[in-house]
Amino acid sequence: MRKGILSLTAAAAALALGLTACGGDGGQTSTSTTSESATAAAKAGKIGVILPDSKSSARWETADRKYLEEAFKAAGVEYDIQNAQNDKTAFQTIADQMITNGATVLMIVNLDSGSGKAVIEKAKSQGVAVIDYDRLTLGGGAAYYVSFDNTKVGTLQGEGLSKCLTDKKADKPIVAYLNGSPTDNNATLFKQGYDGVLKPKFDSGDYVKGPEESVPEWDNTKAGTLFEQMLTEQPKIAGVLAANDGLGNAAITILKKNGLNGKVPVTGQDATVQGLQNILAGDQCMTVYKAVKKEADAGAKLAVALAKGEKPTASSSVKDPESGQDVPAELMEPQAIYLDNVKDVVADGYVTKEELCTGDFAAKCTEAGIQ
Repeated sequence: MRKGILSLTAAAAALALGLTACGGDGGQTSTSTTSESATAAAKAGKIGVILPDSKSSARWETADRKYLEEAFKAAGVEYDIQNAQNDKTAFQTIADQMITNGATVLMIVNLDSGSGKAVIEKAKSQGVAVIDYDRLTLGGGAAYYVSFDNTKVGTLQGEGLSKCLTDKKADKPIVAYLNGSPTDNNATLFKQGYDGVLKPKFDSGDYVKGPEESVPEWDNTKAGTLFEQMLTEQPKIAGVLAANDGLGNAAITILKKNGLNGKVPVTGQDATVQGLQNILAGDQCMTVYKAVKKEADAGAKLAVALAKGEKPTASSSVKDPESGQDVPAELMEPQAIYLDNVKDVVADGYVTKEELCTGDFAAKCTEAGIQ
């Protein structure tokens, strides 16, 4: 078999047998076979996508799955999208099943670099090309990397918290950090970004560095426990750099218990319905919107080209800090979202007015100019 593409015989056989991948333990599966003729379908291999979970952020199931499915259907290729549900064993099993069932391209969101690297190495040994989607697998050697400029995401968060503290006329505010998972390279990049903004303020004495915790596996329940401990340790926390909306909401829940919601600015990321509603309510000062459709479309475009045996070029590259190698990359631009531009996320179609403007939020949406 030629690397990157099924032979006509193998593809035809797979179509004849009607093979589909089965789900991993706890995983969620969606499969599709192109409606094109067998001859046309045989021109491209099958694409397998492994999403990480459905708890750390709503985006994986509500946005990434949807947009990837739309892109693959539009391209007329056979695909299989599954969710590992934060289970490393399931992640490996799903990858093995996808390769066995004819995938010639894998697009993965790793759970950590170690298990991600094992999947990439096995796939490459079988002639299967791998795209790192959203998270770079350190030392993995994926063929391509598709994500956002994650350092810029962190920069926007740091700038956002600083703006919100200035708006509140905070004097030498104590700033707490709720970082993302220590096994996620994106969390490292986010922190580099917001440290670049906030560390000079700590060094100058304008801000005071408060307690800091990295939240294992982006677990929102753990984040709430950690933040409650942080607030007990330092009751005068005046700002919270939370690395995503889920962690931000965990902090807001604890702040509410203490009558501090709306008084202590909290950041976020992902522009989830919950995060946007927290902004409308005045409990979250900002989030970072990442137009997932652009990321999904870029990833799908690369995957389809690879499945057809092509060697697509990427517009940029990133250096893998572990291997030192440059990985061809497509990086999207993030956008800071505050109360005055929540409407931009709705206008872009990422969330709908019906989802966002429920109950008490209907009046707040009107005030925010959401049509």
